[in-house]
Amino acid sequence: MKGACKMTIPAVIAHGGAGPGPDRQENLEVAVRKAAEILSAGGSALDAAVQACVILEDDPVFNAGTGSVMRTDGSVLTDASIQTGDGKVGFVIAMEDTPNPILVAADLLDEEINGLTSQGARIWADEKGHVKRKVQGVSPKGQIGDSQTEIFGDTVGVIARDKEGAIVVATSTGGCSHRPPGRVGDVPLPGSGFWAQEGLAVAATGIGEAITRALLSYKVYEKTKSMKFSLEDSMKWGLESLIAPEHSVGMIALGPKGPGFGISNTDMPWSTWEDGTSI
Repeated sequence: MKGACKMTIPAVIAHGGAGPGPDRQENLEVAVRKAAEILSAGGSALDAAVQACVILEDDPVFNAGTGSVMRTDGSVLTDASIQTGDGKVGFVIAMEDTPNPILVAADLLDEEINGLTSQGARIWADEKGHVKRKVQGVSPKGQIGDSQTEIFGDTVGVIARDKEGAIVVATSTGGCSHRPPGRVGDVPLPGSGFWAQEGLAVAATGIGEAITRALLSYKVYEKTKSMKFSLEDSMKWGLESLIAPEHSVGMIALGPKGPGFGISNTDMPWSTWEDGTSI
């Protein structure tokens, strides 16, 4: 019918971290199914991304929330970020006793400030009623005393697109293993660990220092938006041209139409769903 509003096909993509570790594919798909359920029922991309991310934070197999790795001093500090395609962003850094930092980051979307860190972030979260619970933390392989030479920098990430065409990216992490307590990785840094704008979103995972130096998520977004490269080609370019091969890094991305796409130079479980398909 002339003048009718054309709806967007809902979709979601998620990753479970880049780098060796336990089998995480089935656990990841639980979160994707939850997001698909929300989107299929007409729910928002924001709700789908946040709820899927919470599932990943609550699952100790992932280095985020409950499963976060310890820093060199034995502390467990969690980061998270969220961005909407219409320009809102929220992120939190180095939060203690915060099993679901994505919920705190999401609450910042409508605030005047974009980000909070450390004790100030926890105080603000307390005032908003977010759960404060000791996160015990795990070594990189789930056992205290494992090799201190291997660095695990995996995160979790979800990108959702709803029927209105809104797109949201949400990421969460416990940080890199064998890093000092004040270290900041890519996850809470806009343009590095995530970027969402104008119907296109990218999320990165892996060694945060490499991702941050490359401004990876924004560079891939920018290359795709140039209209000279497909999303898949832009992601391959980013991984091959901006990241040294010895650094374990992966990405997921979702555009205004079609299913999501994932790529990595190491092990990275990822799963995508588009309305009308199965997981």
